[in-house]
Amino acid sequence: MNVDRIKEIIAAKPNLSTALGMEFLSTPEDDVCMARMKVDERNRQPFGFLSGGASLALAENVAGVGSCSLCPGQMCVGIEVSGSHVQAVSEGDTVTATARLQHKGSTLHVWNVEICNSLGELISTVRVTNYVVNPKKSS
Repeated sequence: MNVDRIKEIIAAKPNLSTALGMEFLSTPEDDVCMARMKVDERNRQPFGFLSGGASLALAENVAGVGSCSLCPGQMCVGIEVSGSHVQAVSEGDTVTATARLQHKGSTLHVWNVEICNSLGELISTVRVTNYVVNPKKSS
């Protein structure tokens, strides 16, 4: 999945993805999107571990980038995010989120996202549902 067009949109204005340090990656598969994020002061808990909220944000954003890549000219917004965190990640490590499209309807996309640490160990599993809509035309 080529995400270059969406990366340009993300880079144009400050947003959550850039604030937390997310880097989106193209993949050779049409139904897979990936992102990386270094665990640092932007996305860690006070205890020095990756915040669960930052993990969920990473998952929702990578699924959103995937849906937007599949639907040029449409808006894709997360309407449900549900995750389980199974292992902590220390500051200094980098996590990689791999989003796999499970369902592509005309208005709903469902993604399963696995987040792993730099050793490839599973950190979190997240399910994201995106709503796909046509942007309103300004009058």
